[in-house]
Amino acid sequence: MDRPNQGQLPVLQRLLEAMNAHDLDAMVACFADDYVNETPAHPQRGFRGSAQVRTNWTQILAGVPDLRARVPRSAVDGGTLWTEWDITGSRPDGTAFLMRGVVIFGITDQAITSARFYLEPVEETSGDVDAHTRRVVGTAANPKEIS
Repeated sequence: MDRPNQGQLPVLQRLLEAMNAHDLDAMVACFADDYVNETPAHPQRGFRGSAQVRTNWTQILAGVPDLRARVPRSAVDGGTLWTEWDITGSRPDGTAFLMRGVVIFGITDQAITSARFYLEPVEETSGDVDAHTRRVVGTAANPKEIS
């Protein structure tokens, strides 16, 4: 973790500890009441307010009872905290849960005020980079590759 501005790091540490302890109240306390979440790759998923954080994490912790999170990398840039996440666990039916990605937090007054959320479920079935590129530009040879 970069150290030029330590103000954001305690908030990240509190959030990470609360997630791994499955302490919903402590997690929600890390977020400002008027928190704004943007999900640029999925714009309709954005939301406002720490109440929605509570709703989301109530479902996540119930659905992944052994959830563990880690932040392998982070960097501070003024009031912005860049974080890379690795979240693992198992669903009640035993299937693996794995999400990875980046969350860029805005933090003021020891609370998370905003996030740009790029965290996604890991999938290993869509093929290599060539197949993905063909799907993205719509030139997949196999119609199944486009879906």
